[in-house]
Amino acid sequence: MENKKLQRRFSLGRQSSMAPERDDAGAGEDELSEALDPSVRLMYLANEGDLDGIKELLDGGSDVNFRDIDGRTALHVAACQGRTDVVDLLLRRGAQVDPRDRWGSTPLADALYYKNHDVVKLLEKHGAQPPMAPMHVQNAREVPEYEIDPSELDFTNSVCITKGTFRIALWRGIQVAVKTFGEEVFNDDEKVRAFHDELTLLQKIRHPNVVQFLGAVTQSTPMMIVVEYLPLGDLRAYLKQKRALKPITAVKFALDIARGMNYLHEHKPEAIIHRDLEPSNILRDDSGHLKVADFGVSKLLKVAKTVKEDKPVTSQDTSWRYVAPEVYRNEEYDTKVDVFSFALILQEMIEGCLPFHAKPESEVPKAYVENERPPFRASQKLYAYGLKQLIEECWDDKPYRRPTFRQIIGRLEDISYHLDQKSQWKVLTPKCIPNLKALFKGHRTIPSSRSSRFTTG
Repeated sequence: MENKKLQRRFSLGRQSSMAPERDDAGAGEDELSEALDPSVRLMYLANEGDLDGIKELLDGGSDVNFRDIDGRTALHVAACQGRTDVVDLLLRRGAQVDPRDRWGSTPLADALYYKNHDVVKLLEKHGAQPPMAPMHVQNAREVPEYEIDPSELDFTNSVCITKGTFRIALWRGIQVAVKTFGEEVFNDDEKVRAFHDELTLLQKIRHPNVVQFLGAVTQSTPMMIVVEYLPLGDLRAYLKQKRALKPITAVKFALDIARGMNYLHEHKPEAIIHRDLEPSNILRDDSGHLKVADFGVSKLLKVAKTVKEDKPVTSQDTSWRYVAPEVYRNEEYDTKVDVFSFALILQEMIEGCLPFHAKPESEVPKAYVENERPPFRASQKLYAYGLKQLIEECWDDKPYRRPTFRQIIGRLEDISYHLDQKSQWKVLTPKCIPNLKALFKGHRTIPSSRSSRFTTG
């Protein structure tokens, strides 16, 4: 009889957070009949939230820690369903706080997955341990060099920054930006892989125009990535405040971006494609220079010269206003997708408005695919010295025609030189002419460059 009981499976309600196939739908008549079998009635009552029925069963000698064929207990079921009162009762009646089912899930892991926060607090109060971080290593010698003890991170008075992705924290006497990965990572292999890929990239990067990686929390939960904090915020916020920038400022900023991107594209032995280059992912440092940030969807170019997404990119992955048409079409792409995005950012700094600002964001990539580009509405004087031509080359429909960032830097340096010269003449000429007239007033002649003496009257 006991063996028969052990073969029973509780199939009602929410299932294990780590089960390969989860089904939240209700059970059929056969399953309901099975659920009413005395061996699993406790789990059924936990699912229904029947406190009186649970007390009656436990008083009658039922095992509070009974496990079905999947290793599930009544506490697992109550945690999934968010039955805080049932969880409290079961724990007071001797339920084990951290039993693991056949997939390794605990009641706390299930409560985290289904976002039953009150149950989480109650289980933690009774000593439940959070699920082991997906990147946890058993041997202490395998702990990464960049590992940060989470107790060193002080989130007192923490606020969200950069689209809410990062939060400010205090670490070893300095402010840092912390990207936190919650319970949604535990049961999603794709998100674990994305976390690992982002760490792999950040460890390789060292450049003054790229945000500096400081460390990470990988051996406990929640997992985190820690980078330098730039208090002046991102380029998006700056453009909202300033609107259109003067060409000399826009070119200065463009050079910062291009230098950071050139470093990524020429990184050895693997080029790095950012693939989400847009103003919110470009930060300003204390000196007013820009740094490229946020490598959550970046790609490494190893042996292959191009990459292709496993599935179409969505608007949740990146901003549609800056995505290259080949990415939207889910085609193979290379580093030139970042050049396309760069062109739109440069034009936005001159125009003072979003690319295709009148269009809904979902319609913008379709326009790019049809070879439409944001119009040049600002005065042509603001696009002097080849600036407009550079933008048009960077957003060319054919990726191979777009220049590299090394070439872009050379072009921008030339444009910057001409703008500097023009700026100096504007500053000098109006002020100097009246001063020269006053200086030479009363003289018969204005001395030539060859004369060493003044001729006085």
